[in-house]
Amino acid sequence: MQLDDRISTSTTNVIQNIILENREKLNISGVLDVLSFDDQIVILETELGLLTVKGENLRINKLSLDSSEVTVNGEIQQLAYSEKENLGKSGGLLNKIFK
Repeated sequence: MQLDDRISTSTTNVIQNIILENREKLNISGVLDVLSFDDQIVILETELGLLTVKGENLRINKLSLDSSEVTVNGEIQQLAYSEKENLGKSGGLLNKIFK
């Protein structure tokens, strides 16, 4: 069974790709919003839950919510998912910008 087969047969029927190149470039699809970011942590709302990226010298090089893609560059040290229920009512960065 290929990885794509395992992901698409999950209960959510959502496909999300995370591609990490040399721990320096992270491409993520299925991103709904950027909730927070600085040079050490990026918090993204994705279709599969909240994704926290930790590292050093992090920067968002590509942000396209139309295509649900984000590219983060820097020294990637940790990726972690958590549930959307932890999101709260604060809204994301883009919601604050476009109010």
